[in-house]
Amino acid sequence: MMRIGIFFGGPAREREISFLGGKTAMAHLNKALFQPIPVFVDSLGNFILIKEELIFEESIRSFYPPQRLQTAPFNVYIESLPDADATALLQEVGTIIQPAEFAKHFDFAFIAMHGPGAEDGSIQGLLEWYNIPYSGPGVLGSAIGIDKAKQNEWLQKSVGLEKKFFVLQRDDYNKYGRETLFEQVKKEIGIPFVAKAPHQGSSIGLAFVKDDSLEVFDQAIKKCLFIEEIYREEWITLDEDAQVTLLQKMVNLDEGIGFPVVFQKQVYYHPANLLEALREYFTHTVTKASIQSIHSEDAILLESFVNGNEFSCGVIQTPAGKAVALPPTEIVIDESVEVFDFNAKYKSKLTRKRIPMHASLTHLQVIQAQVKQAFEDLGFGVCTRIDGFLDTNGVVVLHDPNTIPGMSPSSLIFKQMAEIGLNVTDSLTYFVRQSIRERLRTGKNYYFLCQQLKSLDEAIAAALQAKAAQEVQVLEISGANDEALEASFQAIKAQAAELAALGTENVRVCTPLEIEEGETLLPLHVAHLSKDSAKEMLEAIKTGVHPLIAHTREAAIDITKFYTNV
Repeated sequence: MMRIGIFFGGPAREREISFLGGKTAMAHLNKALFQPIPVFVDSLGNFILIKEELIFEESIRSFYPPQRLQTAPFNVYIESLPDADATALLQEVGTIIQPAEFAKHFDFAFIAMHGPGAEDGSIQGLLEWYNIPYSGPGVLGSAIGIDKAKQNEWLQKSVGLEKKFFVLQRDDYNKYGRETLFEQVKKEIGIPFVAKAPHQGSSIGLAFVKDDSLEVFDQAIKKCLFIEEIYREEWITLDEDAQVTLLQKMVNLDEGIGFPVVFQKQVYYHPANLLEALREYFTHTVTKASIQSIHSEDAILLESFVNGNEFSCGVIQTPAGKAVALPPTEIVIDESVEVFDFNAKYKSKLTRKRIPMHASLTHLQVIQAQVKQAFEDLGFGVCTRIDGFLDTNGVVVLHDPNTIPGMSPSSLIFKQMAEIGLNVTDSLTYFVRQSIRERLRTGKNYYFLCQQLKSLDEAIAAALQAKAAQEVQVLEISGANDEALEASFQAIKAQAAELAALGTENVRVCTPLEIEEGETLLPLHVAHLSKDSAKEMLEAIKTGVHPLIAHTREAAIDITKFYTNV
């Protein structure tokens, strides 16, 4: 049985999203093929074989640093405790290991981390040095995938890019007047435009400039540079609790700039110390306090706003390595959501996913052709999610390839893979197997990787054969009313996922279907179970299979058959 080290956490702002991905892998990996081993990577760069029960905590800060060191009223990450003995604290949550020891503990590294250090080729290069095969694209594809500005240049060469963009250097922002820069940006790309921190994901460091306003422009640039400004007239109206709340938001990586920060040329690690400094600072007649995260950006990517429907489209590979584009998915956003930022993406209930997006079959096929071409030209492999727009003139505008897509069970990549017949467990098996195949391309450790790939392929085939020999276990989704049906849908969906992860159960999920003769049980496709609600499931059954989905399933038949034998 292959031992899978599940790497989660990391130093980036997306570490809590990584934590969700680690939980997904732990829960859904096929236990008939793999032994999951959680590897917590803290923000200081330590690798810890963590106690398995801790991965099911609510967040990283629930266990590290330990709660006894979370001094009320603040809840911080380990970076805010520079005097703490990190080694001793880590020994409370698991066993520290060095990269040279990785092979003693696992055979493969499943990277569920995101952002700088995790998606830029850094961890990939480290693992290659120690001959540990890992999931996702290699060093080159990862390096391209983290740099949004460089991606635009490569996309122009690959598929053309009907979008204006401008890279604003931090030195220029500090050197020249805001008015001069704003006029230059308006001349280059016009208004409205989008400002992005070029090495961040999950819509962190993202702002829109919709108006010809110097103030709005300046606020957008500061957001991308992770600079927080507090004005005196605002501060003096806040009571002590409100001041604490303001600084806690700065700590939270999903909504703040993150600690440590620099204020008045001094580094502050803990918000309590910054709070004391700000209270002293604002006793004087001072206009504002400017606070900057020590983890910032050297440039800002500015892109012209595209009027059209936004989509996200994954690309995966057949067992032989041929690229296959999955169905483009539209994120339907409630009109009340002004910016599709981190909170809108992960915490809001005002968004839903439409697969495939509303567009003509021709346009959908053009999207698939372009993301497939970009996947191949930019040196990606295994899986990449590429976002884009179908503008009002029917032109496809690609942006933001993501080489390690989010991996919560409801993530886009899993929903798109469900459309070709792979559940979450099958998809994770795909990531492991296809990643080993991609590592062969490096020319390193070739014989060992061939043997590992052969053994896994044989194990997958044997597991499928053993499962097929089992008696079919039927799970029925039913309910006398909408509420009961929804409860049944969610319960059966969870049960089916648990059984899939065992890797030994032959399960078929059905739902009652009214016909002229009375009623029959309708076997559900994996795509039906991937829906977020029973209502969406019923709509999918009623609508039937979209022509693009049918074409995509045909293109992906080698993938589906290899991992499901269906």
